[in-house]
Amino acid sequence: MSVQIWTYLLVGITFALYIGIAIWSRAGSTKDFYVAGGGVSPLANGMATAADWMSAASFISMAGIIAFAGYDGSVYLMGWTGGYVLLALLLAPYLRKFGKFTVPDFIGDRYYSKTARIVAVICALIVSFTYVAGQMRGVGVVFSRFLEVDINTGVIIGMIIVLFYAVLGGMKGITYTQVAQYCVLIFAFMVPAIFISIQMTGNPIPQLGMGSKLSDGSATFLLDKLDGLSTELGFNAYTDGTKSIADVFAITLALMVGTAGLPHVIVRFFTVKRVKDARKSAGLALLLIAILYTTAPAVSVFARTNMIKTVSEKEYSEMPAWFTNWETTGLLTFEDKNKDGKIQYVADANKNELIVDRDIMVLANPEIANLPPWVIALVAAGGLAAALSTAAGLLLVISASVSHDLIKKVFKPNISDKGELWAARMAATVAVVIAGYFGINPPGFVAAVVALAFGLAAASFFPAIVLGIFYKKMNKEGAIAGMVVGTLLMLFYMTKFKFDWFGGGTSEDWWFGISPEGFGSIAMVVNFLVSITIMKFTPPPPENVQEIVEDIRIPSGAGEATDH
Repeated sequence: MSVQIWTYLLVGITFALYIGIAIWSRAGSTKDFYVAGGGVSPLANGMATAADWMSAASFISMAGIIAFAGYDGSVYLMGWTGGYVLLALLLAPYLRKFGKFTVPDFIGDRYYSKTARIVAVICALIVSFTYVAGQMRGVGVVFSRFLEVDINTGVIIGMIIVLFYAVLGGMKGITYTQVAQYCVLIFAFMVPAIFISIQMTGNPIPQLGMGSKLSDGSATFLLDKLDGLSTELGFNAYTDGTKSIADVFAITLALMVGTAGLPHVIVRFFTVKRVKDARKSAGLALLLIAILYTTAPAVSVFARTNMIKTVSEKEYSEMPAWFTNWETTGLLTFEDKNKDGKIQYVADANKNELIVDRDIMVLANPEIANLPPWVIALVAAGGLAAALSTAAGLLLVISASVSHDLIKKVFKPNISDKGELWAARMAATVAVVIAGYFGINPPGFVAAVVALAFGLAAASFFPAIVLGIFYKKMNKEGAIAGMVVGTLLMLFYMTKFKFDWFGGGTSEDWWFGISPEGFGSIAMVVNFLVSITIMKFTPPPPENVQEIVEDIRIPSGAGEATDH
């Protein structure tokens, strides 16, 4: 069978599975809709958390970034994995003990203020919409190539699928759908990686294959081969870094603390029965995430090596079918500048004739390596699973922020459970439409957009959450001022250097030499400083709030607190 038929078959089966699960586990109450009834097992929650956290940026774009950036791309590996550890150890158990559905709910109650809640809702919406834009873009990329529809149509199809199981099932439907999506995406990522590792090095373990010798009898190590291929074309050696230490540190820190402040990941720890179950599911999720994250560098090396060997100095007329297929999507373009019929793929922008979108590297990798059609189709199904799982989690955060944190907690406290559930579903529907618009008109490639979302989360939520848990004297005035200043500063920097607003600017104009992807760490520090400074000159929080902060820090196992 052809790749397209295999893709229709595998994507159709997985979509049917997701919809079937949503119907089976549809939400009947707001508790089902927001936190899956609070009765999810640690293993199921660990798998769902892993799928929720490993978005299209992890599956599709991260290895693509590393394939092009080489050593510099390691900031994404360090930042995202380190951030998950930070979240699991530092924040998740305490937030779970506080017992609120959402991050704005925690901030609203901890800082005893409707204003704080509204500011937190606005921050959650900004972060979630920025993040979901990347997921919808990933959906469009997969559909445009493998189902041979344009990216816009692909985004619309993805919107319809997500809308169905997110609106019908809420967190309950999303949780069990994400368990299935984790199985699909990890299988889809690992199978081609193992195939190609055997093909190139004879080693079936990709993580070891990346550092092994080529199986062509040359006794050359794969990474040495790639370094040589890169430098011959004028690129930096793959294993050398070009970013400044300050920028590497800033991006890694922004991704770490941004992960710990992501509302759609934090809410997952409210879906289990007890605090110790939250800890268990966090640990299980980390192990499940590590499978993909330790494999991604190997996939990037395999993809980059195969691509250079396939296209460099080769006749355009002799290019394999995958090249033409990706050309039709507009994500790979060739312009014969010197009219010699050969593809000049070089670092010099004036001479380079090939433009490759980084988001295609993981998806095209099996085709470049000439793997069987079913493996190529499997990767498409995995990419969709990764994008849809995170998109669903984000849409739930958006709908909960509107229905629970704004309508119920601020504007209409007496709304019925049924009315709140209806409002949540309406909010999710509107959110899907807006997310689709961002998917059709994305502000950049998937991982870049997602990195900006992490920066916004770092600049807004992280200080308010950390200070709310560990500093009982932090008051509402300090937290509100910090969130507002941190978020506005990050938005200004992002729009100035990423979107050319406010006069634009180049990398030479970056403040302190920090890129927009890393500036979240600077904005976070400003947030902390503003929060603490304002707190010093304003009244302390009420005694009952300080007692709540003391209570949530009681260790697990210390009496009845573990059953909160």
